[in-house]
Amino acid sequence: VQLVESGGGSVQAGGSLRLSCAASGYTYSSVCMGWFRQAPGQAREGVALIYTGGGSTFYADSVKGRFTISQEKDKNKNTVSLQMSSLNPEETGMYYCAAECPIGNMVEILRTRTFGASDVHFWGQGTQVTVS
Repeated sequence: VQLVESGGGSVQAGGSLRLSCAASGYTYSSVCMGWFRQAPGQAREGVALIYTGGGSTFYADSVKGRFTISQEKDKNKNTVSLQMSSLNPEETGMYYCAAECPIGNMVEILRTRTFGASDVHFWGQGTQVTVS
């Protein structure tokens, strides 16, 4: 499984960025794909997640109404994107694409509408987002 992120960069406060992640190498469909971020010295936190089976989306409270996660599928790969708007400096950090939630974890996510780094198995290398 390979997850390759793109779209990071620098933006002024209040600006927008769009991140994309191409997932390949699957022999089966991932139950979920999502985005997490990590600021220096901080724990990795969930930003947005999508249930690939039904399209349900989940967001951290801090980004609701400003960020949108979406997915595209074709025969060879899945792509998940994160449209971010009204960015603030506190959202500076490394943004990681992630995939593959165990079924039990996904059931719990669907029930509680919360998720974390322990819910996913595969990670991309990350892309830096800097808001100044």
